[in-house]
Amino acid sequence: MTAFLPDLWILISLTAAVFQTVRFMLQKHLATATLSAAGATFSRFFYALPFVTLLLLAYLAVENATLPEVGAGFWGFGLLGACSQITATVCAVLLFKQRNFAVGMTFTKTEVIQTVLVGWLLLGEGVSALGFVAIAIGIVGLLLLSAVPNATGFKLRDLGNRASALGIASGVLFAFSAVSYRGATLAVAADDPFLRAGLTLTVVVAMQTVIMLVWLRLREPGQIGAVWRARKVAVWIGLTSMAGSLCWFIAFALQNAAYVKAVGQVEIIFSIAASVLFFREKISAREWLGMAILLVSILLLILVI
Repeated sequence: MTAFLPDLWILISLTAAVFQTVRFMLQKHLATATLSAAGATFSRFFYALPFVTLLLLAYLAVENATLPEVGAGFWGFGLLGACSQITATVCAVLLFKQRNFAVGMTFTKTEVIQTVLVGWLLLGEGVSALGFVAIAIGIVGLLLLSAVPNATGFKLRDLGNRASALGIASGVLFAFSAVSYRGATLAVAADDPFLRAGLTLTVVVAMQTVIMLVWLRLREPGQIGAVWRARKVAVWIGLTSMAGSLCWFIAFALQNAAYVKAVGQVEIIFSIAASVLFFREKISAREWLGMAILLVSILLLILVI
């Protein structure tokens, strides 16, 4: 019986994708019905902080361990990742107001393509011919998704509209946050990958909570109270955020990150189901084609990098 079960890292990656999809669904719901984009973003960190803190303390107690020392780079990487993820999440939530949920989620997945392109342009990191083919396929998918659903043809100016700008910015910023979190985790002086991940996650979420508290107090003071009043729903954002992040960290500890990312693209399928079944949104033929092409591009790129 067990011979037919997937490896543990695959099950954990699929679980992480489910949690992340549900978290974005809840944020879209709150941003549409109750909160601003910044308020919906804040709810993720505010309600996740108690859970990640308790989880870290419980792990330390069970393992009879102490908090490890961290290098100087830990705080810089952590702060960069925290700010990048905050801005990326705000962009994603704003995008959900512009386009349907499935298209918004697909846009956030362009971080894979953008990370490779930035590495090639800025760092001179090699990209194979097949890698460039995958990127070209992805650009076609982006062009299809960027235009309004009933548009025809391919126009580069479609990439300049508000929805496209938000989607591409979200992908870039999520890529920056992922790289920064890896840098912060590597700066923790511990051999235990779960301890490194738990400490990094707790510190980063604490940073994000403080940053968002200050921002909302200065720019959107009414949103802090609104986030508290929405706690019956928002607390689930915190729970799913913590569970999803933890699952991703565990999956990365068990398997090569490229394979984990490949399995993680199942989020696009989950988001399509959520868009149609939960939000009752219509997906045009052009959007179906664009999402399919972009998914093929991302999976191909992951396999060749």
